[in-house]
Amino acid sequence: MLFVSFVVKNGFMTTRATGSFDVKVAPLPAPDAGEGSLLGRMSLDKRFHGDLDGTSKGEMLTAGTGTKESAVYVAVERVIGTLDGRRGSFSLHHTGIMTRGATQLTILVVPDSGDGDLAGLSGTMTIKIVDKQHYYEFDYSLP
Repeated sequence: MLFVSFVVKNGFMTTRATGSFDVKVAPLPAPDAGEGSLLGRMSLDKRFHGDLDGTSKGEMLTAGTGTKESAVYVAVERVIGTLDGRRGSFSLHHTGIMTRGATQLTILVVPDSGDGDLAGLSGTMTIKIVDKQHYYEFDYSLP
């Protein structure tokens, strides 16, 4: 079930887009392959369905620690497609932190990265994983 809702946030009308996505993550050469290194590098390849219909490609850097369930990742991806009928592209920046199992994830639209009908796009995305299926909620504003 897909729906679009509108909310007012900080004086701007924000639209919520929802849907699912498929993601393929593949290892790339690590930035530091030295003994004991806990750094990693991955490629991202996504297909979005729903209010955001498109694809993205990106890269992720990871750092593990000696503490179980503590790690971090950063990623950047470029999304190309249609958002609620508007065609264009934009970039997303991810910061994910896990502290002994407690997670914190922030995904933001890179400022001024929107083009085409998505020029001026701003927003935040959240991801939920249910039974191995990925879902997104994308709260965004356009001028």
